[in-house]
Amino acid sequence: MSRIGKMPIKVPAGVEVKIEANNVVTVKGKSVTLTENLCPEMTITREGDELIVTRPSDQKRHRSLHGLTRTLLGNMVTGVSDGFKKELEVSGVGYRATKQGKDLVMNLGYSHQVIMPEIDGISIEVPSPNRIIISGPDKQKVGQFAAVVREKRPPEPYKGKGIHYLGEKLIRKEGKAGKK
Repeated sequence: MSRIGKMPIKVPAGVEVKIEANNVVTVKGKSVTLTENLCPEMTITREGDELIVTRPSDQKRHRSLHGLTRTLLGNMVTGVSDGFKKELEVSGVGYRATKQGKDLVMNLGYSHQVIMPEIDGISIEVPSPNRIIISGPDKQKVGQFAAVVREKRPPEPYKGKGIHYLGEKLIRKEGKAGKK
């Protein structure tokens, strides 16, 4: 039995879960609604304030989909109730980020500014010139957008300049060895 798949999902107060035919699940929170078409082979049931995902058999496909379905459903419930966020740090001389309207504008050592528009379902905050906070209800969208922002100038291994996740451990390389 899947350790992750067999765990029930606690549905907090104020979150509405609707399960339709073919496992089209709609999770509605305070101001956000997420809809996902989950694997129709899995059985999703609601018992009180918990959601339970069960699988039809012990086939390899069903075992692998069991934990995935439960995790996707759990992320939807967490997303509409609390939301997800990724924090990025910009480090380097002259490297900075600002928010202009709905655009994230970054100076990353290029001859031009890097401009990234805010996508639907994602909000960007820039509390200081070297910090970017990306938040939203969909974990996949938040992570993907953060990865795209980081990709604009990944941290280089010698000085550590670039964009990296807050708390990310950077592996630094030793510079060129001098004459002996």
